[in-house]
Amino acid sequence: MGTVIQLKNQINNSYFQLKDSVENKLLLVEEKIKLKLSSDVELVQKMTDYHLDTGGKRLRALLTLGSAKMCGYSKGTRDINLAACVELIHSATLMHDDVIDNGSLRRGKETLNKIWDNHSSVLVGDYLLSRCFEMMVEDGNIEVLKLLSSTSSKIAQGEVLQLQHQGEVDMLEETYLKIISAKTAELFAASTKVGAILSDMKNKEKEALEFYGRNLGLTFQIADDTLDYNSELKLFGKKIGKDFYEGKVTLPIILLFQKANNQEKEKLKNIFSKKSRDENELNYSLSLMKRYEVIKACYQKAQHYINLASNSLSVFNDCEEKNILENLTSFSLSRNF
Repeated sequence: MGTVIQLKNQINNSYFQLKDSVENKLLLVEEKIKLKLSSDVELVQKMTDYHLDTGGKRLRALLTLGSAKMCGYSKGTRDINLAACVELIHSATLMHDDVIDNGSLRRGKETLNKIWDNHSSVLVGDYLLSRCFEMMVEDGNIEVLKLLSSTSSKIAQGEVLQLQHQGEVDMLEETYLKIISAKTAELFAASTKVGAILSDMKNKEKEALEFYGRNLGLTFQIADDTLDYNSELKLFGKKIGKDFYEGKVTLPIILLFQKANNQEKEKLKNIFSKKSRDENELNYSLSLMKRYEVIKACYQKAQHYINLASNSLSVFNDCEEKNILENLTSFSLSRNF
């Protein structure tokens, strides 16, 4: 556990170091988002105000600002506008996710669809996306427009792919990776690549930052999915079992199914074929995971993507931002926020 605590401190520090290095610009991103979400329609204003009050890590915005800074972008506000843009895409997908998953809590607060309703949440999510596209057009860079519009369509396809394989405990690992690559990693990749595009970097640097962001996103999602079953890390403030109760098949379940015997496989199939699951079934699944060392196997998979992400930054000159981004590659393995 000592190693985990040590890693946690290093990870949290790298996140806050990134935040500190672009703090002034991040404040302007918040202002830009608030300005863009203002509406004459009372319900839209109420819902977007509530959404802004729930906060968030602003990780994707930080990645855009940090990448742009590492690439030497210093004059102008395009990094602020596009950092706000990637955050709006992320926020819109969360609103749609909560409707699809019938979610009721996010970041410890009730979701928009829980307070208002599904119809309003979908439409406000669409409102965020439309605001985002306005900002892309205002930026005027065709490469940015192509990248972010393509990213939005890939996220939507990832959502559909996940729905298509809902409850499949025998899902292929390859299918899972396709889902999280589309739903999570694509936006991470776009967030970092935008920083290089703004700075007029060569293709090599653009591709390196895109590769970095994609592998960081894969690490983030694998670790997040693993945390949902890691009872050893309850002290870090994340309640376990959320994905399990929602019937989401993620990497821990996929690897468990691969390792389980035939009798256990049948039981897992029965558990996930039902409309709801209970605590006893979660405890049964957790006991199997412990026996087959599934959590360890998941972190080993995540480590592969950590190495890929970290190594991809070798094309950049040494600087504070590069060091921070390298340290961020393992941030999600034991984050507590």
